[in-house]
Amino acid sequence: MPRLENGGWSCSCAARGRHRAQPGGTAAGLAAKVGGMLSSSGSSPSLTLVGTGARSPSTATSTTSTLNWSQHLVQRSVVLFVVGAFMALVLNLLQIQRNVTLFPDEVMSTLFSSAWWVPPCCGTAAAVVGLLYPCIDSHLGEPHKFKREWASVMRCIAVFVGINHASAKLDFANNVQLSLTLAALSLGLWWTFDRSRSGLGLGITIAFVATLITQFLVYNGVYQYTSPDFLYIRSWLPCIFFSGGVTVGNIGRQLAMGIPEKPHND
Repeated sequence: MPRLENGGWSCSCAARGRHRAQPGGTAAGLAAKVGGMLSSSGSSPSLTLVGTGARSPSTATSTTSTLNWSQHLVQRSVVLFVVGAFMALVLNLLQIQRNVTLFPDEVMSTLFSSAWWVPPCCGTAAAVVGLLYPCIDSHLGEPHKFKREWASVMRCIAVFVGINHASAKLDFANNVQLSLTLAALSLGLWWTFDRSRSGLGLGITIAFVATLITQFLVYNGVYQYTSPDFLYIRSWLPCIFFSGGVTVGNIGRQLAMGIPEKPHND
């Protein structure tokens, strides 16, 4: 009997111990579940923050590249404008001294005995042409790589000045011979320093458009040419515009070397 009593007491104690242990185990399980939920909820914001941090550097890089590209574009435009205005001032002065180009008397007292609007207009045209050449090259997928150095560009400028000087100083039997000679020199300038289809096409387009504008200005009495043989102008003028377009295009291409690429919005 004592053994049975001891056994019953031990069994009841064990049962009570098990009942006491179950609430504790249940509490521990709940605590583990709550901890897991907290850890999972805590990890999601961290992932979100990491994702946000991964996007912000790319946005900053895109903004920086946009600013660099815009700044370089403005710098190229200013350089091309200054070059175009200076060349127009010098070459137009040569034409005036040789009595090839005549302006009204009221503008002869201005800077270098030339019209005030000539350098700004030519500078603006040079900036547009100089930016257009590398843009057309990139769109056609044919980057210009022929003689890409400043020494070649300077020689091209010297040849262009020589062609313009020849148009004012060389005396031929008639303007047709002079025009053919300057046309051959202009094509030689393109072949020597360019040799691209885009350069040839843009040169011809520039010569055509500039000739039409010149015809319009002369027709309205803004200025005039002596001995005109092509409607109101000289027949060799398109050759000057063609060689000038090729020259300014080479300057613009050289300035465009090493520029940052224009950012694309994906």
